[in-house]
Amino acid sequence: MEIKKNKLMLLFLLPFVILVIGFEILPLISVVLGSFKNSEGNFTFLQYRTIFTNKFYIQGFTNSLKISFYSSFVGIIVAVIGSYSISRLSNKIKERVLMLSNMTSNFAGIPLAFAFMILLGNNGIMTLIGKRFGISFLGNFNLYSVTGLIMSYIYFQIPLGILLLYPSYDALKGEWKEAATVLGASKLKFWRYIGIPLVLPSILGTFSILFANAMGAYSTAVALTSGNYNLLSIRIAALISGDMYLNPELASALGIMLGAIVVFTNLVNEFISSKRRMS
Repeated sequence: MEIKKNKLMLLFLLPFVILVIGFEILPLISVVLGSFKNSEGNFTFLQYRTIFTNKFYIQGFTNSLKISFYSSFVGIIVAVIGSYSISRLSNKIKERVLMLSNMTSNFAGIPLAFAFMILLGNNGIMTLIGKRFGISFLGNFNLYSVTGLIMSYIYFQIPLGILLLYPSYDALKGEWKEAATVLGASKLKFWRYIGIPLVLPSILGTFSILFANAMGAYSTAVALTSGNYNLLSIRIAALISGDMYLNPELASALGIMLGAIVVFTNLVNEFISSKRRMS
């Protein structure tokens, strides 16, 4: 009876296995193999040599890393404060705020870029109001520059960070704070010795997810800069679907490098988190 039950469960699992193989494993193998080929299909390391010697692609890596780090750093700081504040609210208000965070975390890509253009573009609402009354809300801020990209990335990083971090505060039981207070510990000591060590692994894990999310972002950057700003995701798309210069082999190599950066970030986060758990 147990054997039949296991076979039935494996049968139900088969569609999922086929889906994973067909849409994740096989494409990954194809990209890896394609990164070691030239336009004639011969084996070569030319694509990786190009990536590490061409200043244009090095700049793309640098810009992507810079924007991803800044947006993730600001996003995680606001998310830490915001998620803790939400955990202190009543259940009714808490549900509404989390529902709003869930909606805003999915508001990205072209709709987000369009919304920023309407508000802060050259002819945006806030810009025109400022000109009308002689007020400069953001100084010399330019939405279509790297600063505008970072701001738009931060917008969708914050609600995602809140959704990922919020459950970690459930581990901080009120009884622990009361016990620490009875024993004479201040709020600062409680957070230093109990609160932060418990929440820190979740913060690091959330930061790595936000970083990966920003590294792979494409639509918002393209919509705001028309693809003129040199980002890794834009370069990959241009090499696959560009009108003038197609090089899917080089795009595969760039995709592998992008994946390697994301995996390395997660491995570093896992290593730091495991060290803290062991200590």
